[in-house]
Amino acid sequence: MDSHPLKEIIKACDTAISAKAYDALMQYYADDAALVVKPGLTVKGKDNIRKAFMAIADYFQDRLVVEQGEMQVIEGADNALVIMETVLRYPDATGDIIETTRRATYVFRHDPDGEWRCTIDNSYGTSLLDQNG
Repeated sequence: MDSHPLKEIIKACDTAISAKAYDALMQYYADDAALVVKPGLTVKGKDNIRKAFMAIADYFQDRLVVEQGEMQVIEGADNALVIMETVLRYPDATGDIIETTRRATYVFRHDPDGEWRCTIDNSYGTSLLDQNG
């Protein structure tokens, strides 16, 4: 699905996260969106999502780089499920760069204004099922 507009939107989101451009990032989220910050912690609403991304940047010493890998988009009823590889690069305790690939799941809604907006951002994907709980 190389031609799906969500591929470019997700690329823009990844660039905004890496650049800490939160105003640009928030334009791609629905007002009522949810973000899985980490297993067991989900925040809702743009203000809380913005704060979470700021805290994530701080946690990774402002050196988190996010990129996309393989992606599948499944569309139905003005929604799209995106299943993709999310590649994260960040420093470890010694300053060396770690690279991690997650199999993320995202849900986007095609709003009446014609724009796609993220309603569920889950970079952990189905690995949430691996958590005790």
